[in-house]
Amino acid sequence: MKLRLNLDELANDFFDDAHLLGIVAPMKDYQLCWQLNQQFRFKFRLNNEIEIQLSKKGRQYFFAVYEYKEPNGSNCHYLYNNQFDGEYLLPEFKHLDYIWMIKGDGNAKNVIPEFSNLLRSVTGVQLVTEVTPDKIRNKAHLIF
Repeated sequence: MKLRLNLDELANDFFDDAHLLGIVAPMKDYQLCWQLNQQFRFKFRLNNEIEIQLSKKGRQYFFAVYEYKEPNGSNCHYLYNNQFDGEYLLPEFKHLDYIWMIKGDGNAKNVIPEFSNLLRSVTGVQLVTEVTPDKIRNKAHLIF
């Protein structure tokens, strides 16, 4: 008897409490995080343990993930780099440089407009748009 992992169910569970923003900001990931940390008192840190690794065309691609846990809340923020060496974490969103995911309590949805406005005020950020999980074809690429 073989057991099969139901990836659709896993993805649905993962995105149950997740809210996503797509960001166009042609700058290095560490520069964007530094600005967010300086301007808004976030504490984004690179988390190599949840780095996304994909194999395509016989090559390995590594997509950095930065993490920030709210000290007084139940939300956790993840900033995914959508590009590495000409490949995309989410090929259906090639125009986006970063994906910001907020996971946690049900109130995360309420802060999306606030975070969108904060991000738009960062030097170098050209576009911020809400991304709904149902528009993502490669959901498994965001699961760590």
